[in-house]
This record gives sequence, structure tokens and C-alpha cells, in this order.
Amino acid sequence: MRILSKRQLKELVLYSPQHVARLEKAGLFPKRVQLGPNRVGWVEAEVLEWLDERLAKRDTPPDTPE
Repeated sequence: MRILSKRQLKELVLYSPQHVARLEKAGLFPKRVQLGPNRVGWVEAEVLEWLDERLAKRDTPPDTPE
């Protein structure tokens, strides 16, 4: 298992830390792991799965009204 730092996470998802925090709070992004009093990280596999879901959605046509 690999844990991503804030810097590594930002390189992967290209979101600001504030936006990541908003997504986490809304349950729309993998939750951070508290590693110490001043250190957090994210499970790489969870973040990659989240990215895969986004990639899959881009290939799905939007719902069209009948």
C-alpha cells in the first residue's frame, strides 16, 4: 500500500487542497488518513480508483430525455 502526500495528490488530480477538502466533506473523494499530528495522506489505490471512475464517465453519453 502506498500513501500519497498532498503534493503527490495535487500532481495526480490537479485540484487545490481546498477543493479536495470540499469533495471529501461531501463524500465525493477518498478520505484522507491522519498519519501524525501535522501529516495527512491518501491511499493511492483509492485515489486511482476515483480517477478511473471519472475516466469511465467521460465515455458514457449523458442521459437524453425521451
